[in-house]
Order: sequence, then structure tokens, then C-alpha cells
Amino acid sequence: MKVLMFGWEFPPFNSGGLGTACHGLTKGLTSHGVDVTFVLPKAPEDAHADHVKLLVANNLKFVKNLKIKEVNSLITEYITSDVYDDKFFKYVNHIKGKHGTLYGEDLHHEVYRFSEIAKLLSKEEDFDVIHAHDWMTYQAGMNAKKETGKPLVVHMHATEFDRTGGHNVNEYVYSIEKQGMEEADKVLAVSAFTKSKIIEHYGINPDKIEVVHNAVEFTEKPPIEKITSNDKVVLFLGRITIQKGPDWFLYAARRVLDKMDNVKFIIAGQGDMEPMIIEKAAELGMADKVLFTGFLRGKEIDKAYAMADLYVMPSVSEPFGITPLESMRNGTPTLISKQSGVSEVLTHCLKADFWNVDDMASKMLSVLQYDALHETLQENGSHEVSKFDWKIPAKKCMEAYLKVVSG
Repeated sequence: MKVLMFGWEFPPFNSGGLGTACHGLTKGLTSHGVDVTFVLPKAPEDAHADHVKLLVANNLKFVKNLKIKEVNSLITEYITSDVYDDKFFKYVNHIKGKHGTLYGEDLHHEVYRFSEIAKLLSKEEDFDVIHAHDWMTYQAGMNAKKETGKPLVVHMHATEFDRTGGHNVNEYVYSIEKQGMEEADKVLAVSAFTKSKIIEHYGINPDKIEVVHNAVEFTEKPPIEKITSNDKVVLFLGRITIQKGPDWFLYAARRVLDKMDNVKFIIAGQGDMEPMIIEKAAELGMADKVLFTGFLRGKEIDKAYAMADLYVMPSVSEPFGITPLESMRNGTPTLISKQSGVSEVLTHCLKADFWNVDDMASKMLSVLQYDALHETLQENGSHEVSKFDWKIPAKKCMEAYLKVVSG
């Protein structure tokens, strides 16, 4: 089985969980003998991966009889139209006069450009099925299907309703998501939570949707480093956006500090809400208790988990959520939002509604104050997460491929 896969990020060229999921899933697929060609919009010219064939859309040397100059895309998987516009207008003045206008005038044009490149490379590559991850690759997947007649599988990692918290849904993004799922031969959802949203908001036939839960890769545990011998550490790690609930994390943190003073709260990540969250921490009188690390990657992520006494994922709407698995992999007790797909499959962690700040704070305090609870969550969580192998979701993807290829 040969798969042409479109995605917007792939480690180490990633800024969030989608790249992590793509890396793990492709490793699982190749372990089952699947041949994967993974297409990225941008990466260094010498970019490569050990287990997949990595193609970069801004380096089309693989397309015959085509001359093209390298164009570095401004977009990443988690960019919004507003953020793209800001980047474009700041950067376009730098390249005008020297190269001319090289970029689409907005995020829509960038997605279109990538989809046009997909037409070219789909004619050059040998594959049995197309697999497209999230909305910005759906058009590329649809174009590849039209050019080749090969079946299309689209993977929904997060809907527009998740990213916006259900507020100010972008109609353009919504329309692409809907069209992509309608034209696909099979839709993969990362949880039953996500499947229900697809059915409710997009009207997709439930029989067309397969639930494929994510997993986690296992790495060597880093040495534990504490901030001080007296401080307890509570970690938030993720994009600082409305979807991830960083504001709810702060409100719960304030209640914890009202009861227990020797606690530090670490916020690791970047996002559009970061300035507001920094101001909110000061407003709540806890600026000296909240530490901002910026974006972490690689071994830095595992070090952050290892130094924490508790990891909290307070997401407002989380289709799955790989970070709790990463936390438990590092032996860190974990508290997650009930509004998450991963809550469907995890038992040995604490759960709370993201909006129930008092409940969240109470559970934080319990883990920080009672060693027996901390040790139980640590031991049982480590054992539970060891069963989350990427070979399992990879096998479910293979079954979906076989269904669409056989018709």
C-alpha cells in the first residue's frame, strides 16, 4: 500500500500537536509495511525523514519540465487569517522590489497555491490512496483526487468550531472543511467527540466517519529538574489560544494560591492570547507565580513534564489531546478537561469541566497536597499510557485505506 499524504507540519518542522500526530502515525504505518510520501508546504531544502519520503512544496525539483524559484510560505498549521494578514503586510515590503510579490494576498490564496502544487506532484508520484490532514490540505487532497482518480481520506484533527470555541466561525474555513469531507471517500475523526461535531455541524453521514484515536511515542525520560526544593510546579503546555483554555487555567491557579502559597505555574507555548494572559496574571496578583517559557520542542518538552508535579489541560474544545499522554509518559499526574477526546480513553487521570474553576482548583490542590494521590496517579498513569502505541491507530487507518481502494 502506497499513500500520498498532505500535511502542514512534520517534526522537527512543527509548531504543535498535528506534526507530532503525523510523525507518530506515519511511523506506525511504515511499521505495517505502508509506503508513505509526505508533502509539506515548506522546510529546508535538505529536509528528510528516516521513515517516510518527505516532499517540500517550495522545492519542486521532483516535477519534470518545471522551473520554479523557492518561495518560503508564511503560514503554519495554526495560523488564522488575521495573523496571516499581519505577517503578510509586514513582510511584503521587505521582498517587494527585490523579488516582486511572491505570496498570496491572504491565507486563502496560500491554501490555493498549495492545492495547485498538489496537482503537479500527484501526476509524478506513485500511490494508491490520498490522505489529507486538516482543512488547509483538503483542497490539495481534492485536487490530487481529481487529477488521478485515486480515493481520498481526510483526517479531522480539529474543526473550526474547536479552534474558535464556537465563536466567530470562519465561513471560508468551514466551507472547505465541509467540502473536503463531502468529497472524501472516508473521514477519520480523532475521537467520538469530534465525530459528533462533524455530524452535528457538517451533516456528514455517520457511516462515512471512522474514529481513530491518537497515541504517543515513547522516549527516554530526562532527569528531573525542580525550580526550588520547596515549590510545587503546575504545568500548562500548549498553544495559548482560546481553544486551549489558558484563561481558565489562570483562574484556577488563583484559587490554588489562595489556599497554598508555595506553587509555581508554568505556561509553555505561544499563541494569540499570550499578551492577554500575561496581563491577566498581573491583574490577578500572581505575576511572580506564573512563568512563561515560550514555545518548547524536542527534549525541552519532556523536561517540562518531568519537572512538574501536575500537568493540566483545561481545553475548551479538544478533539483529542496528545499532551496528556506525553505527560503520563513522563510519570506526571494529569488533570484534563472533560471537553476532550482523550477523556474517552484515559482512566488514570483527573477530569473536570473547563469552566468549573472551583473543581479544577480543588483537584489541583489534592494532587499537590496528598502524596498518596500523586503517587497513585503517577504509577497507574504510566502503566496505562504504555498501551497507547501508534501501531494501533495506524492499523485502523490501513483498514480505512483498504475499504476505499476496494470501493
